[in-house]
Amino acid sequence: MSVADFAFYCFASVTVASGLFVVLARNPVHSVLWLILAFLSSAGLFVLLGAEFVAMLLVIVYVGAVAVLFLFVVMMLDVDFTEFKAKMAAYFPIAGLIGAVFLAQLVMVFGVWQSADGAAQMRGAPTPDPAARHNTAALGDLIYDDYIHLFQAAGLILLVAMIGAIVLTLRHRPNVKRQDVLAQMYRDPARAMELKDVKPGQGL
Repeated sequence: MSVADFAFYCFASVTVASGLFVVLARNPVHSVLWLILAFLSSAGLFVLLGAEFVAMLLVIVYVGAVAVLFLFVVMMLDVDFTEFKAKMAAYFPIAGLIGAVFLAQLVMVFGVWQSADGAAQMRGAPTPDPAARHNTAALGDLIYDDYIHLFQAAGLILLVAMIGAIVLTLRHRPNVKRQDVLAQMYRDPARAMELKDVKPGQGL
């Protein structure tokens, strides 16, 4: 076994284990930390594939920004996890049914799995020759030329997920003053401002 093979098995096992602990960890802070470890291990796998740009992008964007943002949000939100755990038992049968459906779909997919012609050669050379074309340029061609519709669909899904998270976590508190932009825009200047004739030596 070569050094590259040993590194691949190490990174792959750490990625799978950390992804499992992301789901099974009871503390959400620990889940985010396991998620960061999964990102770092995935970056190591990309380095082994020769995609250094994707690896550094994964570390800088996901570990340096997204995962840290998740960590701060989880630590700053006042979430009652005891209430969440109490409601888990009520939704466990539905979750088990959905999980069984997903598992059945995976079994059906892997049961009829067939490798395409030339797949072994494509896996043997996942990146082009750096002397002929840089891997960053080849990645740009794949994303913005070959799979532009899937890339736009992924962005749309992320946008919908972000809007859904905002709607679900938005809380209207009755005693908090909020800015009404439309009321400020359509106000009557004659009623919004009143001139006072202040005489010398007198106050308002």
